[in-house]
Amino acid sequence: MAATIITTEDLREFKMELLDELKELLQNQNGYNTKKWLKSHEVRELLKISPGTLQNLRINGTLPYTKIGGVLFYDYKEILQVMEKNKVHHKF
Repeated sequence: MAATIITTEDLREFKMELLDELKELLQNQNGYNTKKWLKSHEVRELLKISPGTLQNLRINGTLPYTKIGGVLFYDYKEILQVMEKNKVHHKF
């Protein structure tokens, strides 16, 4: 059985490859966690809601948004805050 010698450089290269793969996995975890601003279609996909429901959330002030040149943007962190704020806790 032949022995394989692993050098410090081999370990360093392995470490860098592993870190790159971990970064990619974390970034693609749900597709949104690295993006600050989401467009309407991304919010609908994230929350699994219809365009009408998203419009109602805007109109009634539940979901804050920014409008630039006719395009609506939503802050990902604010979406998470709205979700946490509206969490229902059942008492058993």
